[in-house]
Amino acid sequence: MAILFPLFGIFTSFILLYYLSSLNRSNIFLALFFLCCNLVVMVYYGLHFTKDLFWEGVSFVHWLPLSYLLGPLLFFYVKTTLSDNNKLKKWDWVHLLPAAFIVINCLPFTTLPFDQKAQIAHEIVNVTENYNLDFNFVSFEFILYSRSIHLLCYAIFSIVYFYLHTKRLLKEYSSRSSNHSILSRWILLLCLMQIVIAINSIGHMSTLYGVQFNVFGVPSTAIFTEKYYFEICGGGFFLQNIFLFLFPKILYGNVSYIIEDGENSIIDDLKLNLPKKQKEAATIQDIEQIIQNYLLNSPFIQKDFSLSQMSFDLKIPERFLSNYFNKILVISFSEWRKNLRIEYVCSLIEAGESKNLTIEAIATNAGFASRSKFIDAFKERKGVTPSAFIKSMSSREA
Repeated sequence: MAILFPLFGIFTSFILLYYLSSLNRSNIFLALFFLCCNLVVMVYYGLHFTKDLFWEGVSFVHWLPLSYLLGPLLFFYVKTTLSDNNKLKKWDWVHLLPAAFIVINCLPFTTLPFDQKAQIAHEIVNVTENYNLDFNFVSFEFILYSRSIHLLCYAIFSIVYFYLHTKRLLKEYSSRSSNHSILSRWILLLCLMQIVIAINSIGHMSTLYGVQFNVFGVPSTAIFTEKYYFEICGGGFFLQNIFLFLFPKILYGNVSYIIEDGENSIIDDLKLNLPKKQKEAATIQDIEQIIQNYLLNSPFIQKDFSLSQMSFDLKIPERFLSNYFNKILVISFSEWRKNLRIEYVCSLIEAGESKNLTIEAIATNAGFASRSKFIDAFKERKGVTPSAFIKSMSSREA
């Protein structure tokens, strides 16, 4: 029965990857994170519970680099979820160097004939429990300890990164993003689960290597047993698969800034947020009509309005929208958004709103990040500054 836990998680990962990655690219990293988590559980199950020589040989050492992908994938998910740009920068790939290092470090063992590896794995796991192997640079013991410390550090760092990002938004806009509440609960829950799993793993390894200590008067040998280790780690990874379905707006792409009337149940949320892929055969006229109807509520004045958000709200994959802007309209999404915001500002000024609002207030109401960016964008499109435009409108009225 225990093998069903990681299998369910792998199924969840493929749901995210296959159906939802086109609607929200950050889900790619979430899916890969879940996939690695559940593969780690399957590997541990194959190594310690199957008692099968073949699966012991397959599971031993080969999958160690996966443990060093968990932390980076978790951080990539948090980072791309918070960013308007879902693409990683060159320096982000540095996070994958520990996993690459472990691959190289383990080559003396992984390149052995399979029968020999299976015999070594069986001898260590079921007979001696002596995890000493000849590696290139660091010992097996170091890897088993450091992988949990590595995950623990990334989980803590991801929480810190999220709250520093929130603090920066508060300072810059004097308000949080509309999806802050759900994202903060989900990210905090996800990271805390990794912290519990990592601490349990460190305790188990310490006990395995003969380091004994007490936790609230209970000896570590009674807490960090192999049985409890699998139940806590395997159960933790399984629970995060279940928790994902309790956050349907996370599972199905992103949190919409559109306020729903009333409180919805989990079932209602699942129905509302289930993406419906746009058929590729849809005509340009169809897409234009959909977008025109969408713009009636002026979603572009929201500070966090992005291509990902638009994709989520319209249930149209990002690549469709991106192709529409770049190839049909021959304009980038960013420039298209600025144009809409400037026209919105002009309509406010023409309606006389400039008499009651400062330039800063107008810029904020139109979704611009700062007064200077608003002025630059306005002057580029209208040929004059907002102040000059307001004066010209006032002289016309006079």
